[in-house]
Amino acid sequence: MAEHTNLPASIDPTIPSVARMYDYYLGGKDNFAADRRAAEQFITVLPGIREMARANRAFLARVVDLLAREGIRQFLDIGSGLPTQENVHQIAHRVDPEVRVVYADNDPIVLVHGRALLADHRHSTVVQADMREPEALLAHPEIVSALDFDRPVAVLLVSMLHFVPEEALVTRIVATIRERLAPGSHLIITHAFAGDVSAEVHEAGQQVYRSTTTGSLTSRGADRLAELLAGMTLLEPGIVPVQAWRPDYEGDAAFDPAKPAILAAVARH
Repeated sequence: MAEHTNLPASIDPTIPSVARMYDYYLGGKDNFAADRRAAEQFITVLPGIREMARANRAFLARVVDLLAREGIRQFLDIGSGLPTQENVHQIAHRVDPEVRVVYADNDPIVLVHGRALLADHRHSTVVQADMREPEALLAHPEIVSALDFDRPVAVLLVSMLHFVPEEALVTRIVATIRERLAPGSHLIITHAFAGDVSAEVHEAGQQVYRSTTTGSLTSRGADRLAELLAGMTLLEPGIVPVQAWRPDYEGDAAFDPAKPAILAAVARH
């Protein structure tokens, strides 16, 4: 990305953005010097983060393809991040070009890139909305006009809830979404899990993310994710690291609670 050229006034390139840091982990070019510095700092804390980010993205591709093949024709990607290869609409439209996809994000630069990418896609759109205000997000006129919540929809919260430190708000976000889901809908969550890292390592990671536009990174484990999804049907293999959720290869789906991971859960309403 050309540094600081033709940016909307709402974007401060000197403050690291978690979306642009994620883009950097994935090997993208849509990031600034501040994002790269912060990402490199976090890589020193968690050297495997690049591989974890790529596994997270590969999980998203697998689950979208699976649900589209099983008949889901509506997707809502909350906190979509910067467009990269294998976006939700590209994966779903390979199954059925009529699938409707809405991306929702509150990062101005995500909106700029998303609108440019989707200019010629009549069944896909990007809207400005904040998951921290779930009632307003689900009532957004563009979302309401694009998606029919009386029919099954897949809602993705991929690497989003760990940027919300308040447990009550996390509970409200998930509960509000669940209340809108018709039978046959799915809720997809991936979430950072710190494992048994030392207090020093944990604090070093926190310091990096305190410098970002989001301001925090909160670890939650499988028990908390199960609590949020209680009453829904977890698709096999349950709550596991993203690379172990129905991988394209024969692998071990065992969950080692001592190791840092990005956990995945796919639940049917």
